[in-house]
Amino acid sequence: MNKKTSLLTVLVILFFNFFAFSQDDFTQYVNPLIGSDSSHELSNGNTYPAIALPWGMNFWTPQTGKMGDGWIYTDKNSGLVGIRQTHQPSPWINDYGAFSIMPITGKLKVLENERKSQFNNLQVLPHYYKVKLIDSKTTVELTPTKRSAHFKIEFPKDSDSHLVIDAFFKNSTIKVLPKENKIIGVSKNNSGGVPENFSNYFIIEFNTPFDEFGTWDGKGKIYPTAELSGKHVGSYVSFINNKNNVVEVRISSSFISHEQAQINLDREIPKNQTFEKTKALAKEVWNNELSKIKVKPALSDTFENKKDYFKAHETAKSNVIKFYSSFYRTLLFPREFHEYNSKGEQIHYSPYNGKIEKGPLYTDNGFWDTFRAVFPFYTLMYPEKLGEILQGIMVNPYKESGWLPEWSSPGHRDCMIGSNSASIIAEAYLKGINNFDIETAYQGIINSSNNEGPLSSVGRKGVKEYNSLGYIPFDTSVNESVARTLEYSYNDYCIWKLAEKLERPEEEITRFRNRSFNYKNVFDSSTNFMRGKSSDGNFESPFRPDKWGGVFTEGSAWHYTWSVLHDPQGLINLMGGRENYVRKMDQIFTSDPSSDYSYYGFKIHEILEMEIGGMGQYAHGNQPVQHAIYLYNYAQEPWKTQEKVRYVMDNLYGSGADGYCGDEDNGQTSAWFVFSSLGFYPVAPVTGQYVIGSPLFEEVTIELSNGKELKINAKNNSAKNIFIKDFNFNQLQYNKNWLDHADLREGGVIDFEMSSTPNFNWGSDKSSVPYSMSENE
Repeated sequence: MNKKTSLLTVLVILFFNFFAFSQDDFTQYVNPLIGSDSSHELSNGNTYPAIALPWGMNFWTPQTGKMGDGWIYTDKNSGLVGIRQTHQPSPWINDYGAFSIMPITGKLKVLENERKSQFNNLQVLPHYYKVKLIDSKTTVELTPTKRSAHFKIEFPKDSDSHLVIDAFFKNSTIKVLPKENKIIGVSKNNSGGVPENFSNYFIIEFNTPFDEFGTWDGKGKIYPTAELSGKHVGSYVSFINNKNNVVEVRISSSFISHEQAQINLDREIPKNQTFEKTKALAKEVWNNELSKIKVKPALSDTFENKKDYFKAHETAKSNVIKFYSSFYRTLLFPREFHEYNSKGEQIHYSPYNGKIEKGPLYTDNGFWDTFRAVFPFYTLMYPEKLGEILQGIMVNPYKESGWLPEWSSPGHRDCMIGSNSASIIAEAYLKGINNFDIETAYQGIINSSNNEGPLSSVGRKGVKEYNSLGYIPFDTSVNESVARTLEYSYNDYCIWKLAEKLERPEEEITRFRNRSFNYKNVFDSSTNFMRGKSSDGNFESPFRPDKWGGVFTEGSAWHYTWSVLHDPQGLINLMGGRENYVRKMDQIFTSDPSSDYSYYGFKIHEILEMEIGGMGQYAHGNQPVQHAIYLYNYAQEPWKTQEKVRYVMDNLYGSGADGYCGDEDNGQTSAWFVFSSLGFYPVAPVTGQYVIGSPLFEEVTIELSNGKELKINAKNNSAKNIFIKDFNFNQLQYNKNWLDHADLREGGVIDFEMSSTPNFNWGSDKSSVPYSMSENE
């Protein structure tokens, strides 16, 4: 090694050590704008910059899209129309209880197109947003609490300055209280999933008197009145010839009442609390969470020139940003929907029955996505918190509606398939999380397994056919029949294992065990694909494995054939053995990204994202196939998992606004990255096993909630050294290609040794593979 190369190596090592370990502020590594460069036609995440606290009831975000448009924010839009309180979990689900504020100067303008301003984002962090409104030469700062927010607005001196409040469409009310320097309002806008009496009651308090005020309607007509109600109303306050050009605003809201909103505001941002204090507290909350996992970037050991040095620098920085930004997204949903009354008691407005109920409530989650990695992450990192979440997102909704949710926002929404609530509940309880009402939760599981619900996403659509035939035929009125069959089969496996743990009657245990094999009923051995089957037992014809939709959900046979999370060995057997299975797996990545999209009539965005991804038929931008890369471990070829996992992390995730390769979906696509960068992933969450991949970082330190520490070292890790050469767990040689949840919760030290070439002997014998139902029961 020459002196020049040695010096570069030393400089990079010194830089990385400083970069990873000498910082106290982890929020600086989070980019909330990742994924926001999206549209209806193409998703790079379909996110917005959520300025919020973990699991916060209210998020805040800059708004560039039109009111009612699910794409709230994108740099591509021509200007900022407001800073918005939002509860939107996905653009496809849309928002509820939204309202916004917008500072302007000069002539009063109230409608979105009129008040819109060019802007420059000065700082965008999880706990802090600062923006320059170019048209009005005004700077806005924002920092959140769980149910409130603190604004600092700096208008130009000696200007006529206004703050426009937009209570949004679909019925709203606004009232100005000038003697109290306050505005109160009600926003009733929603996109479904609520009773008639749903309202978001908001309070806006100013630290200085305003000179003028008024109200306005959706047509832009301005009224010299303090109160207005209608389909779309708003208000404004004005500071004329403003000498004290800095105005602080405290805002809170409640789904219960204005009185409760005031309690929320006074508890979370006391009247005399400074903006800087609120900001510091919000930053502390995020750092407390993000610092629970500390990462050190992997190093290349030599650099031939400055170009390689700077490339390594940027890659290391990007990987850290991708990790902490993914961590941030994993902690946003589900949101707390409950509040605390004057006695400090947990209460909530129920979007299920319209009543005020006691106890926690959580919402804004689609379990079809998040059962895969988000909830498993919580079992590892937040088991105590998860117990409360399950009481609030499963048990209480079941008590209040008679059904377990599958997609809630804030109440039941008719979206996606499966009864994956069973996976989440069973996984948690089997992993020892019992601080929730498991008996009621189990009642809900059994109810869903036996009945169709009032919405197609609740209960089990096609349950009569599934329970009698063992599959859902394609020639019935039930669409997505194969996808439903496969998901119900895994869900039944989850119920079986939970029923055993709860010592349920033998008949009940056996019933769900038998149904766990139902995936076999839609497997076609002549093609080695999952395939639609008719009521009389014939497979659907003609058949194209790349046909999207129809019997599948947002995917094709290339994706759903691998939806046998609990029994990959059973799938191997169906395919005629390990070699056939591996050959079919390889073909996912080597086949052209062709598609028959005739079911939709156009290329849905998931198809375009698969084509752009450059991995053949592998569609990482959607959830059904995200686990498939890890299935090589079950077929005793873990080096293929290692190679492809690293490719996805390096190429299908980024640190900019286009940083995802598809919908981020309530933390799921982020949680995949978090797990994978640690070096393992929960393919079948209920089994309690994590399948080993290829770690992204040189060192990781995880602080577990039980006070123990898990250390992950990856010696010689680099962009080229992606294969596992050797593996030790607590200084003992370890040849299994999976890890056990209970072992990880005990803490310890994991030592990877990485290499640029595969070790075909590590994790490749039959005794090394993870659990499969056919093999282990």
